[in-house]
Amino acid sequence: MGRRTVRWRSRPWTTLRPALAGAVFAAVTLMGQTASVAAEGAGAGGSYGFSSDDQPVDGAAGTGDAELLAPGKTYKSSLPADGDVYYRLELDDTSDAYVSVTAVPRAGATVTGSDGIRVTVQDADSRSCSVESDVVGTGRSPRPVVVSGTREISPRRTACQDDGSYYVIVHRIAGTGGTPDDWDLELAPFLEPRLEKAVGTTPPGSSDPGSDSDSGSPGGVMGAATPRSGGAGFSSATPVEQGVWRADISPGQTLFYAVPVGWGQRLGATAELGSTTRGAYVIGALTMSLYNPARGPVADGRFGYSGSQKAATLRPVPPPVDYANRYDSSDAVRGMRFAGSYYLVLHLSEQMGEEYGAGPFGVTLRVRVDGSAEAGPSYYGRFQPPGPFEVAAQGPGAGVAGGGDGGGGGAAEGDAVMTVVAVAGIGGGTVVLGVLGVWTVVARRRAGGAV
Repeated sequence: MGRRTVRWRSRPWTTLRPALAGAVFAAVTLMGQTASVAAEGAGAGGSYGFSSDDQPVDGAAGTGDAELLAPGKTYKSSLPADGDVYYRLELDDTSDAYVSVTAVPRAGATVTGSDGIRVTVQDADSRSCSVESDVVGTGRSPRPVVVSGTREISPRRTACQDDGSYYVIVHRIAGTGGTPDDWDLELAPFLEPRLEKAVGTTPPGSSDPGSDSDSGSPGGVMGAATPRSGGAGFSSATPVEQGVWRADISPGQTLFYAVPVGWGQRLGATAELGSTTRGAYVIGALTMSLYNPARGPVADGRFGYSGSQKAATLRPVPPPVDYANRYDSSDAVRGMRFAGSYYLVLHLSEQMGEEYGAGPFGVTLRVRVDGSAEAGPSYYGRFQPPGPFEVAAQGPGAGVAGGGDGGGGGAAEGDAVMTVVAVAGIGGGTVVLGVLGVWTVVARRRAGGAV
């Protein structure tokens, strides 16, 4: 169908635009409040907020029965206390693939610091593409444990470079004294397309990623804290930008935040727990972890607590986002390999409840995003799924689209408005009906001016 030429009889869009913007803002505000309440309820008591879009998948006992994981979808499964579970990927010979595995101890479980998971990605010839692991840690508190497996296309490697079947193997690392029950799993596969043109392999500033003189330190972020409840999982992570934010967190609870970080920008964060009546020392009382848009671990910070105010800062300090970071030897540098939504995850140890009561406790999150967003490399295709890698500008200094087609003009604006209306419709109630009513009036008047 060809493009229609539109002639305006009057300026109804200009007249109605403020009303539409106000209605959309009201819908989004209500949606955010509704989502925050739901997230708080879902995140209480140590539970994890699985996505409503998660598809059930059974982990197989071997590669022969391994079920397919498709990039762009998320899955829910389970991991037994003993034995491995297998899943399958079908990959081409040009794209990098990532599979993030979030393991969640079930309610009432007892865990040790050495309980955790190991994730291995292998090709059809049993050659390992990556082997990564993580454990609960010193806090000994049931929390989501996140590990990411990778298949990278690189001239430096000979294994795992062909197209075909690949296998994701999840292994339970069981410590002595933990509850020997199943853990829930959320699996999220991602696909990064190849570049249209090769880039350099030397990350900027990679020689000293953890320097304390780093300008990305969030200590300079001042001002009154804005209340902002965290989400209960990756899919419901609460969007925040540079600023000071405050939330209530209960013992055993985990809060998720998403920060847009563009190419060339650097993220810093500090989580602070206020003072209270002095009591027994709690090891690993608060843990703050940073994950990239593919839910891959980047850095973390934690502290013990005895009643005096304490702060945790990400260590090592993450470098600016750059494609070439993937070639560095440091995990913290390699994780900052693409622009998009970076996740800050806060967990308050269950032990805090035993020593200081049920709470909730006030936590202050200081977020700093340094530098102006730059144009990123050109990809031959789009990420799958594209959403986490598209950085939406949320204010001064926020990022720009991290790969994919650019856009502009009225068409993009209209699409954005309709997207907001559609999303708001999930929780906006009658406010959204008002938005749709305004939009209908606009559409009819615009149509009435066409020839």
